[in-house]
Amino acid sequence: MGVTVKPVCTKQDMRKFIHLPAKIHRGHSNWIPPLYSDEWEYFDSDKNKAFEYCDVIMLLAYRGRDLVGRIMGIINYKYNEIHRENYARFNYLESWDDREVIQVLLQHVEDWARIKGMDKLVGPLAFSDKDPQGYLIDGFHQPVVIASHCNFEYVIGHLKALGFTKEIDLVVYKIQIPDKTPELYHKIAERAKSNNPKIRLLEFTRRKDLKPLIRPIFTLINDTFTDVYGFIPFTLEEMDDFANRYLLIMDPQYIKVLVNERHEPVAFVIGMPDISKGIKKSRGYLLPFGILQILIAGRRSKQLNLLLGAIHPEFQNRGLDTIMGSAMLESARIGKLEYIDSHLEMETNNKVRAEMEYMGGEVYKTYRVFGKSLKKITKKDAAKRLKQLAESGCG
Repeated sequence: MGVTVKPVCTKQDMRKFIHLPAKIHRGHSNWIPPLYSDEWEYFDSDKNKAFEYCDVIMLLAYRGRDLVGRIMGIINYKYNEIHRENYARFNYLESWDDREVIQVLLQHVEDWARIKGMDKLVGPLAFSDKDPQGYLIDGFHQPVVIASHCNFEYVIGHLKALGFTKEIDLVVYKIQIPDKTPELYHKIAERAKSNNPKIRLLEFTRRKDLKPLIRPIFTLINDTFTDVYGFIPFTLEEMDDFANRYLLIMDPQYIKVLVNERHEPVAFVIGMPDISKGIKKSRGYLLPFGILQILIAGRRSKQLNLLLGAIHPEFQNRGLDTIMGSAMLESARIGKLEYIDSHLEMETNNKVRAEMEYMGGEVYKTYRVFGKSLKKITKKDAAKRLKQLAESGCG
């Protein structure tokens, strides 16, 4: 029985799209469900501001009446304009171990991207680098943290067989938290404080104290992340939306901010105790008791996940990273945490990688973004495929 593809048109279709991964990953010990309240907002074009500058296609695959796969195609025009690219993206590809399903889903996105005039398809990559990106290619037995893909190994084999090749790798370090900050690292941090007398470290105990710094911190990200793969600057609305999604579950003691004499952030790092076990126990639902299970998991966790960090270009190579690093290690010890997950670092980010390794970190997971050049399509074929896509579209 062949595979048919239909676009997500109705609320019922969206429900199928959002909840399909739970069926595919049933029994997958490392899989963590998403927070479903976030999923409904994320995939809603009326609520997610990224839809304003992106073209999106969301597809469901059926074999007969059985739902067997899903995929999302994205063209981020803002990113393409900034980086002078002509790329489409795919993400949220889910299927059982069935090459035909994966091939048909990807083919539909490729056709859609060609019709839109794109030269290449890359992924998994969504609206920005803050969304889950890259498929795990090494470290399948290691626990997965939030905002990261948890994929079966067979997905990699299917992508390679279908002509996708490496675009970039992203590595994750595991760092043991020492009983005492290494003496040399401590001395470097103290020297950095002396050499930057106008720089002050801010630490927090209350979430409400973070709110005035949200937009300045995201502005700093915009100024700093220009060379980060997949990054586009945040708008003010996106800054607020992103903060609202995560502020409730943040632990303020693991947020460190350095400000100048005008109280402007020049560097920051954000970490949080791993809450994956709580999300898994809640099955992705905050109510009625999910939020409590997530908060309890954070308090019991032994792992600190680093989520975001940046240093303004004018203040780089001045040791500010060691000031924040020393403070974070001290907070982690107070919190009785035992190790750190660095989250995704570009393989080419030698400065950050060197610091991770200086602290004793070792790469324990690797993710890969794949790419595939798209063959040019004739106007006749484009018209034919556009008609086919339109006929299968939402009536």
